[in-house]
Amino acid sequence: MKSSVIREMTTEEIEETLLNEKENLSKMRMQHAISPLENPLVLKEKKKDVARLSTELTNRSKQAQQ
Repeated sequence: MKSSVIREMTTEEIEETLLNEKENLSKMRMQHAISPLENPLVLKEKKKDVARLSTELTNRSKQAQQ
């Protein structure tokens, strides 16, 4: 997910997406621990998506406080 796409989303959409991505990431980590994933780089991408979403939420909350 690109940053430009995230910026276009509403705050509620970002929060929902963040929860879903965190849940998917934890499930994928469990699956990877049990049996290796076909493409373990997917974990890296999911982790980056969670970070991007969290960063955008933080930026919006800081802007709202000003």
